[in-house]
Amino acid sequence: MIANIASPRMMLVGGGTVRQIAEILAKFGLSRPLVVTDPFMVSSGLVRSCLEPLEQAGIQAGVFSDTIPEPTDTIVENGVIAIQGGAYDCLIGFGGGSPIDTAKAMAILALGGGKMKDYKVPFAADRGAMPVIAIPTTAGTGSECTRFTVITDHERDEKMLISGLGALPLAAIVDYELTFSVPPRTTADTGVDSLTHALEAYVSKRANPFSDALALAAMELIGKHLRTAYAEPRNAEAREAMMLGATQAGLAFSNSSVALVHGMSRPIGAHFHVPHGLSNAMLLPAITRFSVGAAEARYAEASRQSGFAALGDGDAIAAAKLVSGLEQLNSDLGVPTPAAYGIDEATWNGKLDLMAEQALASGSPGNNPRVPEKAEITALYREVWTGSRSNA
Repeated sequence: MIANIASPRMMLVGGGTVRQIAEILAKFGLSRPLVVTDPFMVSSGLVRSCLEPLEQAGIQAGVFSDTIPEPTDTIVENGVIAIQGGAYDCLIGFGGGSPIDTAKAMAILALGGGKMKDYKVPFAADRGAMPVIAIPTTAGTGSECTRFTVITDHERDEKMLISGLGALPLAAIVDYELTFSVPPRTTADTGVDSLTHALEAYVSKRANPFSDALALAAMELIGKHLRTAYAEPRNAEAREAMMLGATQAGLAFSNSSVALVHGMSRPIGAHFHVPHGLSNAMLLPAITRFSVGAAEARYAEASRQSGFAALGDGDAIAAAKLVSGLEQLNSDLGVPTPAAYGIDEATWNGKLDLMAEQALASGSPGNNPRVPEKAEITALYREVWTGSRSNA
């Protein structure tokens, strides 16, 4: 087996490390950053934790704060205009996955021009106009260490997967102290998102020994600490473990792949504006049940590692406990169904065919242990809506 491994050139991990942002820039000869963030990071003052160390080092950063949840191609285009309006030599993505994904896409589009849809897979987006330094403020997306970005085509309501070395950050600062103020709902959704990353990386047809080690380590940390981080937001041990687990999971899937959960999740986000982590959580138990028979030993090991099954449980028992454990986890974390989230049922049903087509077109379902047909994806969407088991 040949594994193509990529990661940021430098990762600074630990509490308070955001204060070393100026030193990171200096290591790479950078001095004119544009900070890409969102309105909440500005209004809450959290972005000051990045800006103040820069100012103390005599670095005046520009700020582009127009990013939105589930970023669109139009936002990226506006960001490119911001780049062109200043003599910047790097981008700092500061915030959750959306600002970091936006910064990555801005770098790619600023170099190549055109439209973001020109860069969606299978195009290899291996070059960017400038490096990206990623500073996540949630423990979930792993975007700080992946070679992917996901941008919505606003005209077609399609979430586009963009992949390549141009989307890989030059460096990442992983500071768990930035997550202390993250609300419980976001903690839950991003936490299940990171668990999904680890699980899908491990069961993917593109898994390899490098990604396996990271995925298993991430599942152990997340399984042990997610509920505590949700219930006790200021618990430093849990927050640190979740941040590390999210980064490990990001490295795992960036060097393996995601699979059916992500393929089906992206259309839900595009059409119904459900946050990415939450749509993954909505889908994870049903898709695991659908897939488990095709890779029982792998799912069983994931179950043991995550703490759903005992180390002595046989594969069949452990795999079954994974499905029931994920269902219980969603219940404990208050993950709503699409219906409970407030999505109109007629609109949901009317989009099923298109969502199934978009899921398949993303390529992610092809990495799943059990590769679904279009009709099976449609049945899974119906199952997730009703909460009843599909016969697919």
